[in-house]
Amino acid sequence: MVGFNYGTQMSVVPTSWQVVNLLKTQHITSIRLYEANDELMHALAGTGVEVSIGVPNTQLLSVGQSNSSARNWVNRNVIPFLPKTNITSIVVGEEVFTAMPNAALVLLPALNNLYSALEAIKLHKQIKLSTTISPAVILDSFPPSQAFFNKSLNGLMLPLFNFLMQTGSYLMLNVDTYSIYKISSNVISLDYALFKPLSSAEEAVDTNTLLTYTNLFDAVLDSAFYALHRLNFSKLLLVVSATGWPSHSSSPDDPEATTDNASTYNSNLIARIVNNTGTPKHPRMPIDTFIQELFSEDLRAGSAISRQYGLFNATTLLPNYLLHLAGSGQLLSNDTTNHLYCVAKPGIDDDMLQVALDWACGIGKANCSAIQPGMLCYEPDTVANHASYAFDAYYQANGGNSDSCTFEGAAILTTTNPSYGACQYPGSFFNSSSIIAGHNLTLGSNTTMLSNSTTDGTGNGTSSAASTTMGAEFMTSLLLLSCWQAAFLVLSLYFLA
Repeated sequence: MVGFNYGTQMSVVPTSWQVVNLLKTQHITSIRLYEANDELMHALAGTGVEVSIGVPNTQLLSVGQSNSSARNWVNRNVIPFLPKTNITSIVVGEEVFTAMPNAALVLLPALNNLYSALEAIKLHKQIKLSTTISPAVILDSFPPSQAFFNKSLNGLMLPLFNFLMQTGSYLMLNVDTYSIYKISSNVISLDYALFKPLSSAEEAVDTNTLLTYTNLFDAVLDSAFYALHRLNFSKLLLVVSATGWPSHSSSPDDPEATTDNASTYNSNLIARIVNNTGTPKHPRMPIDTFIQELFSEDLRAGSAISRQYGLFNATTLLPNYLLHLAGSGQLLSNDTTNHLYCVAKPGIDDDMLQVALDWACGIGKANCSAIQPGMLCYEPDTVANHASYAFDAYYQANGGNSDSCTFEGAAILTTTNPSYGACQYPGSFFNSSSIIAGHNLTLGSNTTMLSNSTTDGTGNGTSSAASTTMGAEFMTSLLLLSCWQAAFLVLSLYFLA
């Protein structure tokens, strides 16, 4: 199972119906809410989406000290939504042992109180209770076979693991691969962190078991499995409660936080999970995994980089980057695995979009009749909306060639159909050749970005005459925007030379 984490610490929060529609469109069947959200829970009714609800650390004391508080929590956040909303688990606390150690003493009482509340209404078998832990509580983690839990925490962890075993639940592990890679100060290679192919000399071998590790994700999981084994909890299942890769950073300290790397990490991760690849210690074992996260939370507490993990833009609901998936079924396929659309890239200045729009409808000869006043796609009357339609019209008319969706960085390819109401985008009528479908994703795949794409769908760079002509003509239009802009560009090029 591949699920997604969802939080609301954002400047712009999509409506609950927008979130649910996105889940449906992208065939996402499992979501983990950091805390209860009444409106979203109602919106999820009847969708069949598996929902995990979080009890934040700030609520642990109340739920852990009082049975009545636990019952009230269940009465308020669970019962009103059943059976229409498919609630499958409650995650109590977030990395309590490391993030809020003073609350660790009430973690198990909170779990017990909530279990009693669920048992009283006969939901204790339907809804599992768990908590998340950080890899930081696992010491001597490489080679994985030497790993063990911090012994100073055993007095708290052993009863916790017993509870999880006795209730048929699982332990949840946050696998923050990016942070582990950064902390290693280049001891861990970027390719190893991103699941990229390695030479035999670059692979890591556990000298005790002779198992070979080709990626960091597997090594972290197996260190947890071995640590559990040391405490005689080999049968306790693990669920990855969060993992992902940031796609952007304004800090020079995080050059690895790029859309290319985020796409590579999550594409390779999803392929491994849906194919039940397992780990070297447990090959072919299904490992349920939640990806961090559906939308970036720009108001999230913590480091700036922690706010850049979202796969989708919360304002436009378009992908921040595209994944390269094969063999993952309908997940993230939008029912249009063989369809791509070219739209305006979020955040681009209206002046640049207007130049690109004028070029597409003029020199580019795109059919822009649908965005004329009174026509089906005229409203909303915004530059971004008109540009998106014009870009897609040009892109589709040119055979869905990725070089036709550049517009000097003003456009991006997406699998999400941007059509709305009676306005049908040209891509709805064309069966373009999908670069996503064209990639056979393996650990040896050479993945590329689809935004600003310059590939021919096989991963090879292109420099077609059509692309060169389009780029030259577009730049001519851009330079003609105004005399002073042209002069500024010339001066800039002179000083850079």
